[in-house]
Amino acid sequence: MVSSLVPPKVASPNAIGGAADAARMQRVVSFYEKLPRGSAPEPKPSGLLQRYQFRYMGKNPSAMPLVHLIGGLMLFGYAQNYYFHLRHHKNNPH
Repeated sequence: MVSSLVPPKVASPNAIGGAADAARMQRVVSFYEKLPRGSAPEPKPSGLLQRYQFRYMGKNPSAMPLVHLIGGLMLFGYAQNYYFHLRHHKNNPH
């Protein structure tokens, strides 16, 4: 509901005056005084994946994740090629 998101009218003409309204206004003012000011602090990365994302995909994104992916695929391809073909020719060439 939208009305719950809208703050109460702090400076309405009905709130000025009476003791009951003054107490209610003091509660509202004290609530807003306790709220933090300024922007929220930037969260610190904690895990391995979060640190990687923060480093390469954070404020200054780069193309290094693509380079890492291509290098990983090349390494994986060589490992498969060695396991399925090259290891059989290690001591016995064609």
